[in-house]
Amino acid sequence: MDERIRVGVYGASGYAGQDLVEILSRHPRAELVFVTSSSAAGEPAPGTTLRYIPPAAAPLDQVEAVFLALPHLASAPVAATALQAGVRVIDLSADLRLDTPEAFARWYNHAHPHPELLPVPYGLPEINRARIAGARVVAAPGCYPTTTLLGLYPLLKRHWLAEGAPVIVDAKSGVSGAGREPKPHTHFVEVFGNLSPYSPGRSHRHVGEIEQEMGKLNGRVGPLIFTPHLLPVDRGLMASIYVTLDDAHDSAGAQSLYEEVYGGEPLVQVLPPGQQATLRHVVRTNRAAISLTPVTPRHLHITSVTDNLRKGASGQAVQCFNLMFGLPETLGLL
Repeated sequence: MDERIRVGVYGASGYAGQDLVEILSRHPRAELVFVTSSSAAGEPAPGTTLRYIPPAAAPLDQVEAVFLALPHLASAPVAATALQAGVRVIDLSADLRLDTPEAFARWYNHAHPHPELLPVPYGLPEINRARIAGARVVAAPGCYPTTTLLGLYPLLKRHWLAEGAPVIVDAKSGVSGAGREPKPHTHFVEVFGNLSPYSPGRSHRHVGEIEQEMGKLNGRVGPLIFTPHLLPVDRGLMASIYVTLDDAHDSAGAQSLYEEVYGGEPLVQVLPPGQQATLRHVVRTNRAAISLTPVTPRHLHITSVTDNLRKGASGQAVQCFNLMFGLPETLGLL
C-alpha cells in the first residue's frame, strides 16, 4: 500500500474548510492529522475522529502539508511558519495570489504581512499545471477568478480577443461564498427572494487577481468590468462573460476552440452547442462546466459555472495538492 501523506487543515470549521476535511478524509493518499478552529476548539470535527484544536496548537512537525482556509492577513503568517518548518502549503486565502506586495496593498488596503513569500505559483491547474507540480507553496485562486479565468482561458491562450476591448463579467455566487461568519447582508431574511449586486465595475478585490492572470496569458486584452451578485442559494457560482473577438476570428469557431483546449481536462466540461451551463451541472462536484453562445460574428457569450466551495476552493486546493506531491491529479476528486 502506498504511504499516506500527513496533512493538516487550518480554518477547518469554515465552509471551505469543512469541504476540505470531507474530501481529505476520503482521499486514498492523505492522512488527516489535525484540524484547527479558533471558534470551535475542543468540538468534534464532523466526518472524522478528530477534534478541532486552536491554530497555535497545530503540530507542524507531524505533517508534510497544510491547507490554509483562513481569512486574508491571517493566512500569510501561518504560511511563513509552515514553510520554515519544511511543510508544504496550499493557501486558500488571498494572501499569496497577487504577485507583488504593491498589488496586494492596492486591492486589500493593507501592507502585505510577509512580502518575502511573493510571488508563488497561482493554483489554477488547467492553466498553471507545470508550475504547481512539485511546488512548496501554491496560492489557490478565489471562486470568482477560477470561474472567470476558466471561461476565458481558450480565448486568452489563442489570442482571439480584440485588443483593448473590455471583458465584461456578470457573476453570481451562492451565499456560502461570503464565508460562515454571520454578516447583516447574508442573513436569511436579507437574501431570500432577493438578488443584489455588490462591489460593481472595477471595485471588487478579485479584479486585480483576474487581470493579473489575464495579462500573463495575453497582455493585449482590455479592462475587466466585473460585477458580482449575491445569489439566494447555498452554493454555486455562475459567470456570464461577454467578449469581443478580433477581426481574424469568428464566434462560430469558438465551440471547436474550447473543445480542443479542454478536450483532455477531466474537471472541465464544455457543453454541446445549444446547451446552457447551469449550477446543477456542478454543485457538489469538483468540476467546471462551460457553454458558448455566438451573439454576432465578433461577439461571444460564455457561461462558466463551478461550485464555489469545490472547484472554486477546496476541490481545487486538493487538485493542487495532488500535483505538488506527484499524485494523479484527480485523486480523491472524482
